[in-house]
Amino acid sequence: MGKTVILTGKQIEQKINRIAYEIYENNYNEKDVIIAGIVGNGYLLAEKINTVIKKISPLKTTLIEIKIDKENPMSKEIKIALSEKELKNKVIILVDDVLNSGKTLIFGAKPFLSTPIKRLTTAILVDRGHNRYPIKADVVGLSLSTTLQEHITVELKKGKEAAYLS
Repeated sequence: MGKTVILTGKQIEQKINRIAYEIYENNYNEKDVIIAGIVGNGYLLAEKINTVIKKISPLKTTLIEIKIDKENPMSKEIKIALSEKELKNKVIILVDDVLNSGKTLIFGAKPFLSTPIKRLTTAILVDRGHNRYPIKADVVGLSLSTTLQEHITVELKKGKEAAYLS
C-alpha cells in the first residue's frame, strides 16, 4: 500500500496560519503565552505557529521544547526548559503534529500538571480521533477518520512539507 498525500505544503501552511489565528483569538487578552512543542515534529510545528503568531499579534510568546520518549514516555523523565516559577499563571499551548491515541499528548501535558498554570490548550495538525487517553485537541488543523491500521506521517522540513496517509 502506497502513500496518499492528505495535506500538501501549501495546505499545511494554511492550517498553521489558521491554528495561529485561533490561538491568538482565544488569547488576545493575554500578555504572553508559552508555546510548548513536543520533541520532533511537534516542536517544528510549534516553531512555525510561533512565527505566525509573532507576525499577526502583539502577544509575547515563549517557545519551549518538551523532551519525551514517545515510544515509552514513562521510561525517562520528561524535560522542559522552564522552571515552575516561570510557568506559574501562564497560558500553555501544547503542540504536536498528529493526535493518534493521545498517549504522547497526555504525557506531554504532565510537566504542567504540578504547576498552577492559567490554562492548557492543545494544538494539533492532524487529529485521527482514536483517543485511548482522556485528552483532546482544542485547536485542530485537520480531523481525519482513519482505520487503526493506517498511519499518518507528517514532513515539516522546509520545502518538503506534506502529510501522508499510508
